[in-house]
Amino acid sequence: MTKEKEMRILIIGGQGTIGKVVTDHFSVKNDVCVAGRSSGDVHIDIANSKSIQEGLEQLGKFDAIVCIAGEAKWDNFKDLSEEDYYIGLRSKLMGQVNLVRIGQNYLNPNGSITLSTGILADDPVVKTSSAAMVNGGIHSFVQAVALEIENGIRVNVVSLGMVEDAYEKYKDYFPGHNPVSMKKAVNAYVRSVHGKGNGEVIRMYN
Repeated sequence: MTKEKEMRILIIGGQGTIGKVVTDHFSVKNDVCVAGRSSGDVHIDIANSKSIQEGLEQLGKFDAIVCIAGEAKWDNFKDLSEEDYYIGLRSKLMGQVNLVRIGQNYLNPNGSITLSTGILADDPVVKTSSAAMVNGGIHSFVQAVALEIENGIRVNVVSLGMVEDAYEKYKDYFPGHNPVSMKKAVNAYVRSVHGKGNGEVIRMYN
């Protein structure tokens, strides 16, 4: 006899470094659908609100939406152009804002949306003027939108430090930082999806 799945969850960015581990965890007991810009069960580019709308329309209702996607330009402040800043504004910031704005209509009552940022909002390093700005904006957005979103929907954001699986790639940017274990990273998303918090910035920095 097949055991019934507990929840239906959409994970956008579910094939990335963090996304794969989060997807593997939630897939054990839940019906998980993975979306990505160019891969996954359905294609969703969060930088394009039409893509969000069309992707969600194909999939129907969910109990939880988790976004582990979005990009921002890393470069020296003196070299960042106005257009460079718009990369992060369109993708990681407005992409996740639009996901909440549109995604609320594809959630069952008392569902949840989990966004993703990172340590740069609180502890920026060099070359992150754009990324830090975007992360901080999402933190403020989540705290504000939680006061107004309806239908029992909860909105939280997971903010991670440099995770173990990305240590070799990014360690030179984060001198002296202790990498976050993948188990702790996954648990931050579990807290958002299965907990009762709303408007929370769930920080996991060490």
